Amino acid sequence: MTDVQPAPVASEAPPTDPIAQAIQPRRRRMRRARGFWENVLPSVAIMAILVAAWEIAVRVLETRPQVLPAPSRVLEQGWAQRITILDHASATLQVTLTGFAVSLAVAWTIAIVIDFSPVLRRGIMPLLVASQTIPIIAIAPLMIIWFGFGLLPKMLVVALVTFFPVVVGLIEGFNKTDREVTNLLRSMGGGRIKEFLFVRLPSALPSFFTSLRIAITYAVTGAIFAEYVGAQMGLGIYMSVQKNAFRTDLVLAAVLVTAVLSISLYLVTFAIERVVIPWSFKERKVRNAR
Repeated sequence: MTDVQPAPVASEAPPTDPIAQAIQPRRRRMRRARGFWENVLPSVAIMAILVAAWEIAVRVLETRPQVLPAPSRVLEQGWAQRITILDHASATLQVTLTGFAVSLAVAWTIAIVIDFSPVLRRGIMPLLVASQTIPIIAIAPLMIIWFGFGLLPKMLVVALVTFFPVVVGLIEGFNKTDREVTNLLRSMGGGRIKEFLFVRLPSALPSFFTSLRIAITYAVTGAIFAEYVGAQMGLGIYMSVQKNAFRTDLVLAAVLVTAVLSISLYLVTFAIERVVIPWSFKERKVRNAR
């Protein structure tokens, strides 16, 4: 008696619906837009309420513009001086970016040296912590005295303010390396350089971008403070001049431009992170969606 084997049943692929395929990208775009507004709308609403309360309070109390101008006056006078303010903002942006570039170079060098040498880590880390105890309000005027009113002293102030968060973020990221992956690479004959390039460096990048976002906001503040102490162009010197002229409205207009500049640079870090480490960006997006 011969066994009769049942004929294999071919698994049918689910039918594709062209209408569903056409609607699906639109649904994804709608979900992204809804998520964006869910994150942004509360902040915008709170800010609008605060600005409206500020406007009403100034008009009801009839506060002098030299003391506290209304938001409408700040926008009006800021727009009238937009060319001058933008010129100063461009100078501040130049100081911020050049100083931050120096900061990143120094931070990466120190973090890599510390990662490769535990002995140097024990010697350098206390010095890094001590460097953050130096008040910028004291060191910035000295930078102007030592190096003049050019770009260099302001760039050094920005670097001094911002390099520490990046160093700490990188060191913490290097320490998050998976031990099993490291042992596997070593068992395959990988040396210390390959371990750093293929394991430790990728694991440190998410922490690096987190610290980068913190440091970039400090960079704008450091640049403005350095300009406030002494400069020829920049939002810091512009605010100092307008303060001495009792133009509080223009001071606040420059503060608004500073806030926009800081927020823009902060958002740029997310775009760079999405390009450099897209896997981490997607993982964080999935965690936030839960």
